[in-house]
Amino acid sequence: MKTLKNWTLKQQHSDHVELWVDNRHTFCLYVLEQDLFRVLVKQNNTLALDRTWCIAPKDDVPWEGRPRLSVEGFSLPAYRLEQAENHLVISTDKLRVTVHQPLWLEWEFKNAQNQWQALTSDRSTGAYMLNSHGDGVAHYQRRYGQDQVYGLGEKSGDLNRSGRRFEMRNLDAMGYNAASTDPLYKHIPFTITRREGVSFGLFYDNLSSTWLDLGKELDNYHLPYRRYQAEAGDIDYYLFLGPQVLDVTKKFVRLTGKTLFGPKWSLGYSGSTMSYTDAPDAQNQLQQFISLCKQHDIPCDSFQLSSGYTSINNKRYVFNWNYDKVPQPKVLSKAFLDAGFRLAANIKPCLLQDHPRYQEVAQAGLFVRDSETGEPERSVFWDDEGSHLDFTNPETIQWWQSNVTSQLLEMGIGSTWNDNNEFEVWDREAVCHGFGKPIAIKHIRPVMPLLMIRASMEAQQRFAPEKRPYLISRSGCAGIQRYVQTWSGDNRTSWQTLRYNTRMGVGMSLSGLYNLGHDVGGFSGDKPDAELFVRWVQNGVMHPRFTIHSWNDDHTANEPWMYPEVTPAIRNAINLRYRLIPYFYNLLWQAHRDDEPMIRPTFLDHEHDVNTFSETDDFLIGRDLLVASVVEEGQRERSVYLPANQTGWYCFYTGEWFTGGQTIVVPAPLERLPLLVRAGSVLPASRCLCSTQLAKEQVRELYLFPQQGSGSSSGDIFEDDGESFDYLTQNALWLDWTLTSDSQRIDLTIQTKGRYVPSWDKLVTILPQTETRPLFINGEQVSEVVLASLC
Repeated sequence: MKTLKNWTLKQQHSDHVELWVDNRHTFCLYVLEQDLFRVLVKQNNTLALDRTWCIAPKDDVPWEGRPRLSVEGFSLPAYRLEQAENHLVISTDKLRVTVHQPLWLEWEFKNAQNQWQALTSDRSTGAYMLNSHGDGVAHYQRRYGQDQVYGLGEKSGDLNRSGRRFEMRNLDAMGYNAASTDPLYKHIPFTITRREGVSFGLFYDNLSSTWLDLGKELDNYHLPYRRYQAEAGDIDYYLFLGPQVLDVTKKFVRLTGKTLFGPKWSLGYSGSTMSYTDAPDAQNQLQQFISLCKQHDIPCDSFQLSSGYTSINNKRYVFNWNYDKVPQPKVLSKAFLDAGFRLAANIKPCLLQDHPRYQEVAQAGLFVRDSETGEPERSVFWDDEGSHLDFTNPETIQWWQSNVTSQLLEMGIGSTWNDNNEFEVWDREAVCHGFGKPIAIKHIRPVMPLLMIRASMEAQQRFAPEKRPYLISRSGCAGIQRYVQTWSGDNRTSWQTLRYNTRMGVGMSLSGLYNLGHDVGGFSGDKPDAELFVRWVQNGVMHPRFTIHSWNDDHTANEPWMYPEVTPAIRNAINLRYRLIPYFYNLLWQAHRDDEPMIRPTFLDHEHDVNTFSETDDFLIGRDLLVASVVEEGQRERSVYLPANQTGWYCFYTGEWFTGGQTIVVPAPLERLPLLVRAGSVLPASRCLCSTQLAKEQVRELYLFPQQGSGSSSGDIFEDDGESFDYLTQNALWLDWTLTSDSQRIDLTIQTKGRYVPSWDKLVTILPQTETRPLFINGEQVSEVVLASLC
């Protein structure tokens, strides 16, 4: 690679400045917002890829991609340009960058005292490198010892990524080690760098295979640095100011697209296992799941149909029903729907070479093509070879949507589970249609799953336009939150996985993937023992996606009733989830409306407390519930650090109040998940412990956790029919609440907005068992106060 060195000012535009570098390259600095700049390098004054699918600051991108030079959706504020002999400065009221000679950038931000302060800088001894053959780019930044680095999406190990090296190359990492395996399924080269008093985000909009070194590498000739390198494509990155980590995360979501607002039922328990659909009598096995849920009094809302329903012998063939195993798909789906369960069917984007429809698809030119022969590319897939569908071809999209409709939607299966979509095409030069402008797959591999799930979503929307769609995807790139719920892939059963999947999920959430979960109980390997299974379910019910899924080595299924001796503990955990469905649904609404993460590290709302940055197994679901999962065998009490705040924390079960900023020890018997609640919060809850589709609530409960002394807090609670788009026309219900307390009394004020009339017509307010102050609602004293806990 060659280092970019000498530059001259080429041209100034209203939204960016162009430099001419080494007499052949154009270096662009865009000012998109007061606190958001962009750096784009045109190698030899051209782009390797002239479009993007990740950047969506306003509306969704066109199918064929957003023009890479587009600035639509940004406010484009006026900026100041100052030029001196060996440097120039570009600044707004919040952010400024100095361009030095030879080429390197130095970034500063305006602090609370209205003073310019150092933010970050490039490595001065060679910051930007390009491969002279047109492939490969690199960017080097300074690395500072106090930096904490978060993000990168779905990554193993600790939450703080500092000192490690990572690779972005979507892989089907079956049975991965959650503490160390890399790469994994998703491609999100986005980091949050934090130090005392400030945070900034850095997103590289490059979809080729990528390496990020965050301090593992040392070189005697340079000061400490961090390195970004991509095998192809352009240097194109967005740098934006927090100033806090939460601000960075929310701004990244606004940059790449808002979170899909899915249906309420998607937050219920979702059953799944490969053993049912792999069985010779799959339909019988599947329908037995319905009766077993009823027999064991386990509420459930959906079932994820594994790919065995498409099998011929032991291989899987997308859109091919095995009628020997599932003789009556419509009868099957009706049985699930009648029980209040929705079905989501597994679909894959690769056709094996002996697929019954392979030749039809090949002759239509719908596959990614071999770079030398022009024939369909062939890659290893599911113990054979197959060819991947090319979702940059409009005819492929049409073929896919036609089959989603005829093979699934018309069979009564309303949702899609988009799986095995890493597009492991090993010919990096394999040719994609590119919507009429051919592109080598090395430039857009992670876009393929993005377009696949978009095709599935649009098919679902056309078939049921009145319903909010629900989809799942394992792979993708930044922006998949616009379409799907996701999960951490094919994890391996172990206590270690339980611990590090939690950190993996928090890292995904910090990277904009709010609607997520894990395969509870572990997908591959040995089946979990009874204790591990209980603890995993307790952890799982506190994630947006709660799915028990498995492909155990002994061909058993992870089921809620798999160990009769602990089934009551499993039932209690799932019942707790259903009690809290209104709270989870409100979080999903806030994720969509306000870009608020659902799963949150404890430091996200408590940056002032340095102790919250220690690696921990604790996390927050929303701002209010602190989850202290048990992730060690035999543990029956749990140390929990309570983040320092002004209000303190309640024990979720007993109502005992604790000051923040201390470590406490709480009981953790096998049947209990340790939970704490932030004082000042109001938790909506349900009494209906059944499918949300069948629930007919008469009462909505509000659990109040008032501050101990004087104080006030406020928020809102969202309610609608759970599946339509009517909220867009105000046919929803918003409860705006304010909770005020002093030493004498507690006041709850509630105001309503919206036209929606829920099935429940009564609110019951519940206080902690330890509370003695009288409660007033909208100024009137409540004569009979319920004192209880959520256990």
